[in-house]
Amino acid sequence: MKYVIALLGLAVVLGFAWIASSDKKNIKFRPIVVMIALQIVLGLILLKTSIGELLVRGFADGFAKILNFANEGTDFVFGGIVNEGIHSFFFHVLMPIVFMSVLIGILQHYKILPFIIKYIGLALSKINGMGKLESYNAVASAILGQNEVFISIKKQIGLLPRQRLYTLCASAMSTVSMSIVGSYMTMLKPEYVVAALVLNLFGGFIISSIVNPYRVQPEEDILAEQEETKQTFFEMLGEYILDGFKVVVIVGVMLVGFVALISMINGIFSGIFGISFQNILGYVLAPFAFLMGVPWHESIQAGSIMATKIVANEFVAMLDFVKIQGDFSERTRAIVSVFLISFANFGSIGTIVGAVKGLNEKQGNVVAGFGLKLLYGAALVSFLSATIIGLVF
Repeated sequence: MKYVIALLGLAVVLGFAWIASSDKKNIKFRPIVVMIALQIVLGLILLKTSIGELLVRGFADGFAKILNFANEGTDFVFGGIVNEGIHSFFFHVLMPIVFMSVLIGILQHYKILPFIIKYIGLALSKINGMGKLESYNAVASAILGQNEVFISIKKQIGLLPRQRLYTLCASAMSTVSMSIVGSYMTMLKPEYVVAALVLNLFGGFIISSIVNPYRVQPEEDILAEQEETKQTFFEMLGEYILDGFKVVVIVGVMLVGFVALISMINGIFSGIFGISFQNILGYVLAPFAFLMGVPWHESIQAGSIMATKIVANEFVAMLDFVKIQGDFSERTRAIVSVFLISFANFGSIGTIVGAVKGLNEKQGNVVAGFGLKLLYGAALVSFLSATIIGLVF
């Protein structure tokens, strides 16, 4: 029965994408079918095979060591502020982002990341039926982050038509930055984090291919590499350390505001209606959670967490999820965990618009014009990835 529900959920997600399609006649179905099949195969490998277990364990162990190294730096500077044995979200979850930013900077400085991103992107373009730029951007977004990725393609942003710009922005919103993956792993199981990273990559192509179909002419399919200003190693190091800390502060401050705001809204709704705002959202998204594979008796709580992620952000939702995940079955924990791992939320609309506008004001205004459709597509990617998990788990 679970397979019937999951397949129905898959049909519903693709149906919602089709309803919003800007050009239904030009949807290329073959690459979509191939990519969905790849998602199912990769989901099975990562969650149900010894090879996948080995890959995930290696990935998780690597990040665990990185987090330990990051904590050495945090403890040296802030040691004594937090009581021994007490877990601090700011120091133990957010501060490691600084060290991850340093590692990304080093790999960028020595041209290792650009090489990896470029050639993985070229390989993906053979599968997804899209242009080289779209494939490069999707991989780069998953490593560099939704803001930094636009800097790497700023030469071409001003030349892009609306359709291609939508796909680039949708990829950025559907993925997460590698610099904060370690932070997610302190709250969610590593195998679900890894599965989400892989599934979202293909999910972004699938949903964009339906919502926003177009054809890239060969003469337009050019990937111009960004020439970077020469920096010494230590200049680069200082820049990436400061960039990482800026991310920490921004995420931390946004969490303070969002958590406080949601708490106030919940209090108002509870006082007036006798039910919290998050519970209302839970009832709204409960049918979708059920179609993703969540048992009905768990779907309202799961729907509430999912709604919090879209309305606020993934960190706020994860904090709520960690408190109640013991009430869920392992299958529900897997589905909800994968759903949470992306930047698909209202705040990301402003972030992406600002990033593009900072490079090209005209194109930034174009992105602002399709902001809600952008969130719609990115949210469908999260629903699709979570539904695939419900199918293979």
